[in-house]
Amino acid sequence: MSACYGATDRWADDGSLREKVSPLSAMTKAAQAGLDECDRHLRSGKRGMVGLHAAFTCSDETIAAAATLAASHGVGVHVHVAEAIDDIAAGARLEPHATDDWLLVHTVHLDRPLRGRIAHNPRSNMNNGVGYAKPTTKPNKVLLGSDGIGSDMAEESRLAYVRLREFDSHATPDVVAGWMHNARQVFPESLDDVVTWRYPAADAPWHTAFTTGMRVEQVQVAGQVVVDRGTTVLVDEHEVRAKAREAAARLHQRMENL
Repeated sequence: MSACYGATDRWADDGSLREKVSPLSAMTKAAQAGLDECDRHLRSGKRGMVGLHAAFTCSDETIAAAATLAASHGVGVHVHVAEAIDDIAAGARLEPHATDDWLLVHTVHLDRPLRGRIAHNPRSNMNNGVGYAKPTTKPNKVLLGSDGIGSDMAEESRLAYVRLREFDSHATPDVVAGWMHNARQVFPESLDDVVTWRYPAADAPWHTAFTTGMRVEQVQVAGQVVVDRGTTVLVDEHEVRAKAREAAARLHQRMENL
């Protein structure tokens, strides 16, 4: 796992939530606290990155501070980039700072080449109605992501191919399979994990692109079985789901009270 906290200047120092953040504004205490949390996490020896929520919710000062902090730890910055047209200035703002180890999330409206890997999230982009990122037109290495809208990457890959095929009728499922492989390369140890599917041609992109309802039978991580017969063996799924529902209710209540 690689973790980071997404720092943002949307929380003003008076505790209010800003609708817009000026690039020229000063870094807020909340943004500094977010960067401090990333620093604490990385200093503890855990794997991670320095996180920014999105370019349009951060001041130039915060972006520069995040880049400096990431460089000091030898890691990249995880940041949402030009997801919607409102953030079209992100490319120009990030260009002086971005390096090859940055993770650029979305890039739907990115208007220039920008160093870093691209995390392509077609389902999330469709859900938010922001458009298609056209990842095959960009020179960056592309990873398939989900933006947290789901965790079934087989389903994400199918949707990614459908959207790609709509954009380019000559594109093959091998392109999306490459995006999946690129994501695994970020965690090289995952290349030794073993996933057994309830489908005999799970390694054939042309099969998986058009086969719905594929299910995982078993997963082995570092030689340890973590999923067996489609069920996790390290945690109680029912307990986790129950606690998640409770946490979701508390979160939505807090959001309603903002």
